[in-house]
Amino acid sequence: MSKLKQLESFVSVATRGSLTAAAIAEGVAPAIMGRRLDALEARLGVKLLVRTTRRISLTHEGSAFLEDCQRLLADLASAEASVSAGGVKASGHLRITAPAGFGRRHVAPLVPRFRELHADVTISLNLSDRVVDLAGEGFDCAVRVGDMPDSSLISVRLADNRRLCVATPTYLKQHGTPAHPQELSKFDCLTLSSDASQTRGWAFKLPQGDGPELIYLKPGGPLNCSDGQVLHDWCLGGYGIAWRSTWEVEAEIAAGRLVALLEDFAAPANGIYAVFPHAKHLPLRVRLWIDFLKHHYGQTGFWQAP
Repeated sequence: MSKLKQLESFVSVATRGSLTAAAIAEGVAPAIMGRRLDALEARLGVKLLVRTTRRISLTHEGSAFLEDCQRLLADLASAEASVSAGGVKASGHLRITAPAGFGRRHVAPLVPRFRELHADVTISLNLSDRVVDLAGEGFDCAVRVGDMPDSSLISVRLADNRRLCVATPTYLKQHGTPAHPQELSKFDCLTLSSDASQTRGWAFKLPQGDGPELIYLKPGGPLNCSDGQVLHDWCLGGYGIAWRSTWEVEAEIAAGRLVALLEDFAAPANGIYAVFPHAKHLPLRVRLWIDFLKHHYGQTGFWQAP
């Protein structure tokens, strides 16, 4: 019995939740599907499914194995598509992850547009602010913002990202405008609370005799929060000055709702990256997704769009 056929049958039964439904889809008797599953479990020496007269459920091992099988079958379909007639048709399942705030604003809207171009690709998007283990958790690609630490992952720079001080015109009219980073202590600064990740503070570039020096300040204020989106909303509400990424505030700056401050002291840009576990045999759907992001992120108007 083909090992591949066993895997295909296991995925079909697990995703449909029924031997009968999987058998009908393949055009065989339910007993044949049952024998394939029995042979697979015997070969692996582990129980993958719990079968009763009413329902089928996955064991813990079966759930983990299902994800691996789905990824393997999707990669096989992509490999076959890449060498078939035409040779450029992407297929299979694409699992991507991105930071929650950035992902909601600049990844999620692009996902359905990408699939409109590649109808044979299915997509799962995970939004999380934790650093996801791509290989260990079965993700094809991550979008990450900030300096990339040394790692075994492969990265492609998609766009630049800077952090700027911003405030509403109304706040600046009422309280004035800082001319130097050291003056921020005189203003209401909206900061991340101590349990958030921005431990070093706000970064600024100060001109020196032998070149610019990067300094970090920790301005204070009456309001702080562990959530960056809340700080963004407070800033738009006119409650103070915030230090936010250009990906988050560029549209508001372009529309005049926010004003960029201390631009001459802005720290050098870091990057927005596509990250993936390995470059060898990268599935076509992943290569096309990265190219798709790079194309859109490379357009200045993309970041200024509301």
